[in-house]
Amino acid sequence: MSPFTTRIEKQLDKKINSFLREARFQEFKNESKLNVSYNDFLANKMLIIAAIRAGIPYSLFNLIQLYTPFSDNDWADFLDISTKSLQRYKTNTDHHFKSIHSEKIIEMAEVTKVGLDVFGDMEKLKLWLNTPSFALGKLKPIELLKDSYGKELVISELIRINHGILV
Repeated sequence: MSPFTTRIEKQLDKKINSFLREARFQEFKNESKLNVSYNDFLANKMLIIAAIRAGIPYSLFNLIQLYTPFSDNDWADFLDISTKSLQRYKTNTDHHFKSIHSEKIIEMAEVTKVGLDVFGDMEKLKLWLNTPSFALGKLKPIELLKDSYGKELVISELIRINHGILV
């Protein structure tokens, strides 16, 4: 991993813990623990559900956005909102995404995590996401990420690649 990626991971760890301590998260207090890493968070489905229901704050989204291989336009497409809306949210420090958007943000974080586990490098992951795949109906994996079912196909293909099962 690059020094940039490692630095962002450390910031994500801090931001996740800060988010878990927020007042919005209090109804899910049973799920929050001290010192949860970003990777622990993504592995804990109950924490993910609680985070979706509480709404991902823009500050956490911004770090996730920096950590993923996706552009502002990709994010606007995934979230089905305009890039202008994303810019407006950036200026509102208290903005929390609706649950539908929070779920998509976490899904893209999961895709990035699995992709980095497979390829070990953000540029290789980005290349794979933007290259048509025979196993995915000759579509680019990034084209499938707008839908939850497409995301599952992409993650399944990444897992097959990781296990050396090439179609």
